[in-house]
Amino acid sequence: MPDYKRETAYKLRIEDLLKAKQIFEESTETPNPKLQFVELGDKKILRVNIIANVIDKFESEGERRFASITLDDGGGQIKIRVFGEDIQKFQDLTQGDTIVVIGLLRSYNQELYVLPDVIKKINPKYLLVRKLEIEKSFPKPLTQEQKQEVRALRDEVIDMIKVAESNEGIDKDEIILKLKNSQPELITQEIQKLLEEGVIYEPKPGRVRYLG
Repeated sequence: MPDYKRETAYKLRIEDLLKAKQIFEESTETPNPKLQFVELGDKKILRVNIIANVIDKFESEGERRFASITLDDGGGQIKIRVFGEDIQKFQDLTQGDTIVVIGLLRSYNQELYVLPDVIKKINPKYLLVRKLEIEKSFPKPLTQEQKQEVRALRDEVIDMIKVAESNEGIDKDEIILKLKNSQPELITQEIQKLLEEGVIYEPKPGRVRYLG
């Protein structure tokens, strides 16, 4: 039996998690087979680490006690569910709280939810910190329009470096200054790609020339 506590708790955007493919155990004995994991790219994910805002809270009445909260991180929503005595984990949570949740993924009628191990209130600023952190690890695929913009930027950078051959190259900082309408980070990324592809080279630190 796997030790779920040792599974990597992946830091994810809720919208990406909901797009992941759910993989279930093969069973003909139950209409709700157990979730094995979800596939996201090359990762098989069973445990997650989510930062989001509480937007709704529900607690059942009667003998079969359970409770749920709905989380929203600005890009998607998912429920966190607890049962029986674990309802106390939600005791101090109210609508508007920002929390970090670490827990196991579960699915009921193919609706994904999280069974929490850890729930902790945190400062809302960490929602933005997490967003930036995830964007580095799980960058969103570019739209067709964005791809065209990147290709146009690449062509501009190459043309600028070609023209500068008469001056034995051009400084990277000068390229960034001249391309005022593009983000410096994108320009730096394209220059690095051109260096890696052998289209340009760096005769000395910070200066590039066209190689072709």
